[in-house]
Parts: sequence; structure tokens; C-alpha cells
Amino acid sequence: MEHFLASLCLLGSFLHALAHCTVPYSEFQLEGDYLIGGLFDIHHASAPVYRDKPEAIDCDSQPFILSHYRRFLLMRFSVEEINNSTNLLPNVSLGYEIFDHCSDTQNFPGILKLISVNGLIQPWGESHKNLSKVIAVIGPFTSTQALTIAPLFMVDLIPMVSYGSSSSAFSKKVEFPSFLRSVHPNKDIIEVIVSIAQHFNWRWVAFLNSDNDFGIDGRELFVKMIKDTEICLAYTTDLNINTNYDQMFKQIEAQKIRIIIVFAHEMTAEALIESAIQLNVTNKVWIAADTWSLNKRLPRVKGVKNIGTVLGVSQPVVIIPGFDDFIFSVKSQNHCENAEQHMFCNHVCNGSSLSAEDIIAVDPSFSFPVYSAVYAIAHALHNALQCGAGKCNRNITVYPHMVLAELKKSNFTLSNQSIQFDENGDPRYGSYSIVFWNHRGDAEEVGFYKFHPWVNFFINNTKIQWYTKGQVPTSLCSPECPVGHAKKQHGIHKCCFHCEICQNGSYINSTEDPYKCIRCKETEWSAEASTSCTLRAVEYIPFTDRGAILIMVGAWALVGLTFATSVLFAINYNTPVVRSAGGPMCFLILGCLCLCCTSVFFHFGKPTVSFCILRFLPFLSFYTVCLACFVVRSFQIVCIFKIAAKFPKLHSWWMKHHAQWLVITVAFLSQALLLVIGYSLSPPKPYNETVWYPDKIILGCDFNLMAYSGPVILLLSLCSLCFIFSYMGKDLPKNYNEAKAITFCLLLLILTWIIFATVYMLYRGKYIQTLNALAVLSSLYSFLLFYFLPKCCIMIFQPHKNTQQYFQGLIQNYTKTISQ
Repeated sequence: MEHFLASLCLLGSFLHALAHCTVPYSEFQLEGDYLIGGLFDIHHASAPVYRDKPEAIDCDSQPFILSHYRRFLLMRFSVEEINNSTNLLPNVSLGYEIFDHCSDTQNFPGILKLISVNGLIQPWGESHKNLSKVIAVIGPFTSTQALTIAPLFMVDLIPMVSYGSSSSAFSKKVEFPSFLRSVHPNKDIIEVIVSIAQHFNWRWVAFLNSDNDFGIDGRELFVKMIKDTEICLAYTTDLNINTNYDQMFKQIEAQKIRIIIVFAHEMTAEALIESAIQLNVTNKVWIAADTWSLNKRLPRVKGVKNIGTVLGVSQPVVIIPGFDDFIFSVKSQNHCENAEQHMFCNHVCNGSSLSAEDIIAVDPSFSFPVYSAVYAIAHALHNALQCGAGKCNRNITVYPHMVLAELKKSNFTLSNQSIQFDENGDPRYGSYSIVFWNHRGDAEEVGFYKFHPWVNFFINNTKIQWYTKGQVPTSLCSPECPVGHAKKQHGIHKCCFHCEICQNGSYINSTEDPYKCIRCKETEWSAEASTSCTLRAVEYIPFTDRGAILIMVGAWALVGLTFATSVLFAINYNTPVVRSAGGPMCFLILGCLCLCCTSVFFHFGKPTVSFCILRFLPFLSFYTVCLACFVVRSFQIVCIFKIAAKFPKLHSWWMKHHAQWLVITVAFLSQALLLVIGYSLSPPKPYNETVWYPDKIILGCDFNLMAYSGPVILLLSLCSLCFIFSYMGKDLPKNYNEAKAITFCLLLLILTWIIFATVYMLYRGKYIQTLNALAVLSSLYSFLLFYFLPKCCIMIFQPHKNTQQYFQGLIQNYTKTISQ
């Protein structure tokens, strides 16, 4: 009897257990008319697994990732929500086949199962007699995983909608024609990170990336994107299990880097931050990628506040209605934990020990990409089956490539987001949030970066609590240069430089090119350390200038005096004074002095080509005649008193052939020829003097001294001959001593041009033209006043000295003196 009662108790207990135990089921499978494949790395093989025989990896032995398990549950929720809806797929059931894709290289049995039919893979190109129910695949998460397995799905154009693979490679539709993603590509998040660095003027940064396709692609994009900015990549390295964090942080500290961008997956970032805490790394700004910016554990780790300020770029947290209830319902189910369960699971279901609260509280990143990916496939299937009016056309055979075609045309609204894909299969929707890890251990939203329909970027600086107690941290290799200084790069980084002041005549445009002082145009000037140029003042001597008026009046006075002298000499033409002065030669000299006066007027006014030509042409031409006349006159005086007695034949030939006029003609023609040659080789032209005065432009004429050396040498030669002959006659009779007057005129002429040449070497202002005209006028007045004026005084005030007897007496006295 006791045995019977004991047996009844055991049977009752067994039946009671069966009553409270549901039929074993798998979290990884759900039957349906159409299946969606799912690839979620619920476990992650962070280190390579070594094996001695071909076998699939045991994912359950690898580290469990709670945030990935949450995304796995979200796919299940999305499918069940669609099945419970009467609008999207009314008379069609959707199922799933999910695999724990924990390894990049050792999970192929699950992948092959998705593309096989009854355990066989049908060769590409044959007619599809037996079709797999899998119409599309969600996942995988990482770029490396996707790059490894995507080619297997691309062959049959089976759509892959990834919720986390952001590598740039997938935008190449030639290689990945059936690949789409519901997460933004790396270039978008790198664009946000660069915008944050520019917003805070951070130019000296480190970029730490995970050692995989995701991280390496991010670094390459970052380098490319900062190329035309002021940001410099001071340090970069790949993070993996062999990284020497101590050495890495020492290098970062040695280079005085304050900004560290961490573009890595969650587990890699956790290892990095924990190492920074242990190594007492302080005073840094950390910029987190969206893969770990919403991490729930790190902000609450002891000592995390000491490492500095953590900013992050994250996907906006989208509340998915009903998901929390789904998690509670899943975790409340009581399943039998026994060996039989392995028949229904792809892998060991060890998520059952987790509470619903643990799953809900985990990092919500990439939740909406999973949700939108499932719905995108469901909408594509809806269109392929021509669903409407409460039912779908089940007679249509749906191939994966048909779903792909509809996926590319996706255009529906989900959680107030318009779900669309561009030509590369990238999302044409969504935005990023800028978050800050506050002192409460929460990721607080402080800004946003919206892509569509246009870029809109904003950060609320007042919400960020910097480790510097209010001041935005700086990160520069070299401090900014003062205004008006150019950067001179030293080393390989453009951010490392020393400052050089921009000299006079140059300026710096920091927005255009901060590394180069730009020369001002010839019409502009700038002071030292200028940021722009200003127009130079254009200066020349106008005809209305007081100095110019006085000189021109002096020129007209010279013409008047010359004319008066000519009249006086004409009246007294046959007197001894006129004959001793040169007779008819005096009128030639006086006429040439008048013609030389025309040069004076062309020194004023705005220079033109004709003004430049006439500035010296009349003076050089006719002054040559004047000097030639004085050379001849000096020679004649010496010849009469000194040479005639010793060389009578020479004197006779000179008088007979009127050699004086021949000498004058030859001198004039020679000068005319030299001037023609000089003007042909290098004609005078207007010239802007911009060297002597940085803030002025002096308008003048450009004369090539080499081209005009011939006329000048001829003038100097005549002047020298004249001086020699006149000096030889310095002891002649007083009334016949024109030689002394000529010598004095020549000395005054030489002194005038020496003074002008000295001033010209020291001064090039606009008044140099006035001084030039004054030198020309002085040269003319020297002959008029000191050669002709004394003779005019004798004719007017001392007529008794202008007689034949007076001159003969002087000659006789001179002869007696010589004979004694």
C-alpha cells in the first residue's frame, strides 16, 4: 500500500510538472510562409579559435553580448508584430531562421543552411525547381562579418539588409548588388565627428580604431575628410587584443594630444576605457562612435570621471511601442531546460537566465535599424505579393530578386521616419544625436546632426560639463599666430608651425591660406602685419603745383631774357664785345637755349609716352649745340692768342674753311644719331615707382641708362673739351676773357648735375621731377647769366669799353707782358 501511494505521488508530481512546462521551442526559429534569415552575433569570438579538425565554432563558449541579444529579440518582436497586423501581410505568415553569427570565418554551416533547399545548394543559373523560403537576410552586424559572407548571397541576388555594417565598401553596387543597410555608412558618422572637432576648434587629435574593416575604413575616411581642414591626425593605431595600452597612452601624452576619437566596437572600446582608468589617464576629451556611445556600463564604472569628458555620436533612441511588453512576456515563459531543447535551437539558449529588466536597460543602439530592416522586407514582400484589400495574391511565386527590386523602391513611414534607400542601398533618412556622459552616468543628448533633407548641425555647449571646469578644452600642436602673421610649417603636420610676420607690401588671408603672406598688387600697399591691402596714393607734379608754376615762369623768363639779349646783340652786332663773344654764333647759342626750355614743361603733368620722349630730347639735342659752340669759341680764343703764332697753318686752315661751323654740325648730327639709336633700342615710357615708398605710386618716366649712355658721353666729352680750352685761356686780357666766363659756367653746370644726381640717389618722391626741371633750367641760366649778361651790362652801362681803341689797348698791354 505504501509503495502504491508513493507511486501515485511520483506520478502526480510528474503530471504537475508537465502541466506547467510548455512544449520545447526555439528562440531562433519561427515557421511561416516566407522566412527571413537573421544573423546576430549574440556571442562574440574576440580571439581566434584554434582547432585540429574541421568543425563549426561552439558560440556558447564565447563571451555573451547582452546588447546584441536585445537586437536579436527585436527581430523576433518585429516579425510577430507584422504577423499580428492585418494590414501589411494579411493572409501571409512571416517566419524567421536566426543564427548566432559569433565568428567571422567559422559560422558558414548556418549561412549555407539559409541558401540551401533540403540540405542542397542549387547551382546558380539552373531553373529554381525547389525554392527556399528565405527571401531576405537581416544582418550581420559588423562590416567584417558582412564582407565575409555577402558574396554568397550576392550570387542569387538574395537581399541582405544589414543593421550595423557601415563600411564604405558596401556602397559599391557592382560588388554588392543585393546589399542594403538601415544604418548610415561610415562617411556619415565621420562627417559628424569632424564637425564636432571643427565646432570646438580641436585640431590636434588621435584616432583609435578597431583592427577590422569597420575601424580601418573609418580611419581612411577620417584622413580623407580632414585633408582640406585645419585638423591634424597626430596619432593613430589599430586596437586589438595585443594592444599595449600603456605605451599607446604614453605616446599620446608625449605629443600633448587632448582629443581622442575612438572608432571601435563596443567590446574594444570597453577594454580601452578600462585601461585608461587603470593607467590613470586624465584630462582628455573622448569622442565615441555610435557603436559604444550609449554604453550603459562604462559611464558608471568607478574612476571613469577621472579620464576627462566623454562626448559621443549616437543614433537617436526611438521608442518602439510594445517591445518592452514583448520582452517581459518572453522572459516570463517557463521552458523546460533539458538536453531535448538542443533539437530546436541552432545554439544553446543561454539567454533564459537574464531578467527582462536587464535586457530593457541595455544599450539601445541599432534597435531602430533592426526594426526598420524587418519592416522594409515586409513592405517589399507586400508589394511583390500585390497585397491589398485585406489579402495578398498567394498565387504569385516570389523570388528573392523580386523582393530586392521592391526593397530598392521602399517608401513608407515607420515611427515618424520616412524609410527610403538611395541608389547605393544606404538609408535616405535618419540623423545622429550628440551625447555627453554626465556625472549621473547617463548619456545626455546635447545636440544633433540631421542629414535629410539638408544638413542641420547643433550643439548646446552649456549642457556639457568639461573636465576643465567650464572652459572648452583646447588641442593644438602650436598656438594660433597673432593677426598678420603667417604659419611656417615644421615637421609633417600642418598644425605644427611657427609664426612669421608679414612684411610691408604683403598681407595674410587666414581663411584662404594661413601659410602664405600674399604680395600686394603694385597699385596697393600694406603695413607690417596686415590682413589686407589698401590702394596706394598716386602722385605726380601737376601743372598747377606751385613749384611747377615757378619753374615754368622761370622758363618763360629765360625765353624773354634770351630774346632781349638777342635784340641787344643785334643792335650792337658790329661792336667788339659782340664780336669777342662769338658774333653770329651768339644768336645760335641763344636760339638753342630757348629751344632747350621746352624740355622744362614736359616734367609736369601725368606722364605719357610723348611727355617722356620730349622730357629730354630737346634739351639733349640743343644743349649739345650750345656746348659745341662754347668748345669752338674756347678753341678760337686760345688759337688767336696762343696757337696762331706757333701753328700758323692750322690757324689759316681753320679760318679759311670755317671749321667752327663744321665742328658744331658734326656734334649736332652725332648727338641726333645717338638719340635715334637710344630711342629705338629703348624708348622712354611712363613708369610707376613702387619700390621707394610702400604707400605711394610715383608716376615718372623710365629711362634706360645704357641706351642713353652715348648722348651723355658726348655731352661729357664736349664739356671736357670746353673746360680744357677755356682753362688754357684763363690769363687772357680781361675784356677778351670769355674763357673764364665759360669755365665758371661749366663749373656751375657740373655742380648742378652732381647735386641732382646725389638727391636722385637718396630721394625718389614726386618732387624729383621738379628738381630735374630745376636742374635743366639752372643749366640754361648758367650760360645766359654768366656768359651773356656781363656783356649786356658792358653794352648798356659801360659803352666806353665797347670800343675798338679800348680793346686794342688791352691787346697791346697783353703783348708787352708776354714779350717781357
